Amino acid sequence: MDKNKKETVVLVTGGSSGIGKSIGVYLAEKGYTVYGTSRNPSRFPDFSSFTLLQLDVADVKSIKDAVKFIEEKHGRLDVLVNNAGAGITGPIEEIPNEEIIRNFNTNYFGPINVTKAVLPIMRKQGSGLVINITSIAGYMGLPFRGVYSASKAALEMTTEAWRMELSNFNIKMTNIAPGDFATNIAAGRYHAPVIKGSPYEDPYGNALKLMDDHVDLGNDPLDMAKEVFMVINSKKPKVHYKVGAFMQKFSIVLKRVLPDRMYEKLLMNHYKL
Repeated sequence: MDKNKKETVVLVTGGSSGIGKSIGVYLAEKGYTVYGTSRNPSRFPDFSSFTLLQLDVADVKSIKDAVKFIEEKHGRLDVLVNNAGAGITGPIEEIPNEEIIRNFNTNYFGPINVTKAVLPIMRKQGSGLVINITSIAGYMGLPFRGVYSASKAALEMTTEAWRMELSNFNIKMTNIAPGDFATNIAAGRYHAPVIKGSPYEDPYGNALKLMDDHVDLGNDPLDMAKEVFMVINSKKPKVHYKVGAFMQKFSIVLKRVLPDRMYEKLLMNHYKL
């Protein structure tokens, strides 16, 4: 796959805002043919950075329709960036089961189904790259973010297996795990309510404020766009990439080297538990 050709076609799910939009804008400026997705593109009538297609990662038909549109127009699809995702917070005991299922439908089953839709095209053209946007939170079980951590960890592990299954087809797959970035994800995620009188009222309320502060002070999403561009132009993408503040990336190293109980204590102190 010649990454310098303008007709290199890229699909970025969740491309209407945040990290996805930054990736799409950056790649379009570099000369790539970029398609982003939104569950409802009509909400963005003035969007002109790249083409937005209707796609809901929880709706297999909408996935197939969007991918078919790209294939019929270009005859190829070179890069898929599985960026669409949703945050979720709360004490696991108090998060409704339907919200847990909805989160996994977006963060885990969604990327799997989009990837399944594009693989036949990539296999036919003899090349392709799938980039799964996961999270540094997927490397550790974070209090009151346990469901989110689990959904992203599941995608990380699935990628490890899937890239080996695809190796004979010249289709590459990798993970990019961001830390906290200054986007609108906090506003869009599901917050289990802080319940008055709940045994989790104080610790969850305090942790929620801490999480929102981290997002507000997060890195520029342009950093993620540059990382995606670098991976696209890498001949042999690694299994995992991490992008974020030094301490967030270093926390993964600490988990690898510290005894479990010591690492757990560090997290509990951080979240004031």
